[in-house]
Amino acid sequence: MAMRVTGKVVTPTGVLRQGCVEINGDRITAVAEYPAKRDGHWVVPGFVDMHTHGGGGHTFTTGDADSARQAAAFHLGHGTTTLLASLVSSPFPLMRDATAAFAPLVGEGVLAGVHFEGPYLSTARCGAQNPDHLRDPSTDELSELIELGGGAVRMVTLAPERAGALDAIKLLTSHGVVAAVGHTDATYDETRAAVAAGASVGTHLFNGMRPVHHREPGPVVALLDAPNVVCELVADGVHLHDGMLAFATSTAGPERAALITDAMAAAGMPDGAYELGGQDVVVADGVARLARDGAIAGSTLTMDAALRHAVTAGIPIADAVRMVATTPARAIGLGDKVGALQVGLRADLVVLDDDLNVVRVMRGGSWVE
Repeated sequence: MAMRVTGKVVTPTGVLRQGCVEINGDRITAVAEYPAKRDGHWVVPGFVDMHTHGGGGHTFTTGDADSARQAAAFHLGHGTTTLLASLVSSPFPLMRDATAAFAPLVGEGVLAGVHFEGPYLSTARCGAQNPDHLRDPSTDELSELIELGGGAVRMVTLAPERAGALDAIKLLTSHGVVAAVGHTDATYDETRAAVAAGASVGTHLFNGMRPVHHREPGPVVALLDAPNVVCELVADGVHLHDGMLAFATSTAGPERAALITDAMAAAGMPDGAYELGGQDVVVADGVARLARDGAIAGSTLTMDAALRHAVTAGIPIADAVRMVATTPARAIGLGDKVGALQVGLRADLVVLDDDLNVVRVMRGGSWVE
């Protein structure tokens, strides 16, 4: 049955102040002007979170399918209609078990894929990653995970300076898996070599990276300067100063800047004690930090909050919407399926009030209860 959703519609080309999205079944069939007496609510595409570890008290990091299902449902309530289940650095048996557990959820559409953030990362830039699990990239491990997942493995974050990293990047990209650069102490040239090998995402730019220096630009400048690299940004006011968020966005452009949550289980939950990858985390005033050294340990962010924060930081709403939906969808190879209010794409949308709070969420043409 066809239906219409009207309001201030944010499309890939701008805002229709009096717009309409027409839906038939699970597809968008028309997006057009629809004169009405008032603008109504904002209508934006469903959010695409390419980097999240959990939420609502549930985690992806243990490889438990029930917990993953509940974490995805929590984020769906905040407008995230597409997400990757991000793990942290782990022993290979857990990586293998998680792949096997999550592959059916990818088949169902609960998850859009699995993201391994590690364990092939820099010890010097490990942040909240467990240093006990860090190691050089293994093409044998990656080949086994890719085969086991049957398409479920969608992104792997690694440090390009580690031995074997370039071979791993080439293996990943040859199988259609996104290779991301993150938690790295790489030089500018080492990062450029990773991009030349096929890396196409910068994992939470600035965080867990060698800082910018005028005589050694490091990974940040190399990633911002690469026209085929999408740079993840955590817009929570903790990971990045708003000035740096605005700078990175203006440098890369909204077509290469993707907002992510990097959320962990504490998103949507009270302050207190939590766990991430076998390490104790303390959440105070909504900020998650490792108990042992105070390192930022993911976030308690949701994508609707990230959108609000970006707009408050001065990013135009049409650009910010692109950054929470269209750009991340394209970065993980789903731009022809989701991420925009565009004819032929899956009917995923979020209705927001004037303060950009979620009013209703639609996924695949059905309103989410």
